[in-house]
Amino acid sequence: MSKVQLYDTTLRDGMQGQGMSLSATEKVRVVEALDRLGIQMIEAGFPDSNPKDLELFELLASVPLERATIVAFGMTRRRGVDAAADPGLAALAGCFAPVVTLVGKTWGLHLDKVTKVSRDENLAMIAESVRFCAESGKRVVYDPEHYFDGWRDDSGYAIACLQAAAEAGAENVTLCDTNGSSLPHQIEEATRAAIEALAGSGVTVGIHAHNDLECGVANSVAAVRAGASLVQGTVNGYGERTGNANLISILPALQLKLGYDCVPSDRLRLLTETAHLVDEICNLAPDASQPYVGRNAFAHKGGLHAAGVEADARTFEHVDPAAVGNEREILISELAGRGSVMSRAARAGIVLDEDAVRRSISELKEREHRGYSYEAADASFELLLRREAGTYEPLFRLESFRVITEKRADGRVETEATIKLWIGDERYIRTAEGNGPVNALDRALRAAITEQHPEIAEVELTNFKVRILDEHHGTASVTRVLLDSSDGAASWSSLGVSENVIEASWEALVDSLEYAFQPRSPREGSEAAGAIGDA
Repeated sequence: MSKVQLYDTTLRDGMQGQGMSLSATEKVRVVEALDRLGIQMIEAGFPDSNPKDLELFELLASVPLERATIVAFGMTRRRGVDAAADPGLAALAGCFAPVVTLVGKTWGLHLDKVTKVSRDENLAMIAESVRFCAESGKRVVYDPEHYFDGWRDDSGYAIACLQAAAEAGAENVTLCDTNGSSLPHQIEEATRAAIEALAGSGVTVGIHAHNDLECGVANSVAAVRAGASLVQGTVNGYGERTGNANLISILPALQLKLGYDCVPSDRLRLLTETAHLVDEICNLAPDASQPYVGRNAFAHKGGLHAAGVEADARTFEHVDPAAVGNEREILISELAGRGSVMSRAARAGIVLDEDAVRRSISELKEREHRGYSYEAADASFELLLRREAGTYEPLFRLESFRVITEKRADGRVETEATIKLWIGDERYIRTAEGNGPVNALDRALRAAITEQHPEIAEVELTNFKVRILDEHHGTASVTRVLLDSSDGAASWSSLGVSENVIEASWEALVDSLEYAFQPRSPREGSEAAGAIGDA
C-alpha cells in the first residue's frame, strides 16, 4: 500500500470562494477538525498579509496537533528584489510553521502579460526564493502556478521551472491546474513527465486541481495514478469560481477504492462528521447529494434498490456507509415496494402483517398522487404506518380551530387563533396571538395540551418550508408544508398538503407533535434518543 499525503488549503484557497469568511478562532476549529481526521498538512495562509492571518498564526503556534503540520503560504520574491530583502519571504522565514509553500509562475502568458519578466528572470526568482526559505530551515513545497497550461504551451520551460525549484532545495513540487482547464488524461500525461524529469532528485510531486471542468477530484486521482504522492484540496470543494478539488471525495477514493494509505482507517469514519462540521463553521448547509458524506449518498428510493440493499448492500452501494461515517437511508415514495415499507417499519419498531403492508403501500401511493412526499417527512410516514398497524395513539381530538388575521390602519398585522379540542374526557378552549397563522395556532395548541403533557415545551419548530405544487392554478394551487422539529436531542420532519396553506400547516404541526409522543422502540432509540416518547 503506497502512502499519499493530504494537504488541505481550505483556510486560504477555500476562503476565496464567494461569501466565505472565517474568524481566526473559527479557523483554529477547522484545523483541529482536520487534525482529528488525519490530514497531514494544513495550509494556514499568508503569515503577514492581514491582521486576521497574523492572529491565526499566533494562535496556531500554541495549538497541540496530533498529526497535522501547519504550512505557511507565500510567493516567490518580487521582481528586482533580492530574496533576503523581500518582506514576504522574511515573514515566511520568521513564522513558526516548519513548512512553507511558495507559488511562482510557469506559463509564458503570465510572464508576458502579468509579471512582465523574462523567462530567465522567472527561473531566478523561483530558485532564489526556494533557496532562501530552505536555508532558513524551512521545508519547502513549490507550487508552479498554471503548470498544466504552461506544459501544453511550452513543456520544456514548464519542466525547467520545476527543476529550478528542486535544485534550490524544494522537497516537493505540487503541479497546479490553476484554471481548472485540464482533463484527466492531460493531467496524467503532464504529471508523469514531471516525475520523469525529477527522477533521482529525491523531490516528490503533488497535485493542486481546481474544479472548473467538474474534474477536480478525477484530475487529482489521475495525478496520483501517474505517481504523485501529495494531493492538495479543500474541504467540501470550497474555492473561488467553481471551487477546488474536494478532499472529502478524494480521500475515500484513494483509500477505499485504490488502496492508498492516506489516514488511519478509524479516522476515515470521521469523514462525514468533519465535512458537516466545517460546513457548520462556515455557516453553510451541507450538500445532501455530496458523494460519500451527503444525506443522499446512501439513500435508496426505488423499491428494487431498497430490496437489493436489504438482501446485500453491495448491490447498490459502492462502499460501506459506516466506513466514511455515514448511514443508509431508505426513502419512501410512490416507487416504494414491500421491502422499503418493511425496512422503515422495522426501524420504528412497528409490526406490520401482510395486509397492513399492502394497505400502507396503497395509502402511500394514493397520498403521493395528491401531493404528499414522504422522502423528507419521516415523522409523517411513521404515523401513517402506525395507523395501518393499529398502534397509532392520537394526542388529542380536534373539535375546531379558527384563525383571524387583522391588518390595522397603522400598518400593524395581528393574528389570533382559537382552538377547541378534547384530551380524554376533558374539553379545552384556548386562544393565542402570533406573528402569523401558524405561530398563533402553534401557541394555542401548546396552551391546550401542555396542561396534561408539559413535555411539549421541549419540542421546537426549527424550519418551515412551503411549496406550491401546481402553480398554474394560482392562488387555488395545492400547497405542501414541511416542518422540521427538534427536542434538543433528536430531530424529525412532518408534512401537510392542502389547497389551504393554513390547513396544510396545521396537519404538519399536529404530525410533528404527535410523532414526539409515540412510543419509541429500543432499535429506534439510537435515532430518536431523547424524544419525548421515551420519557
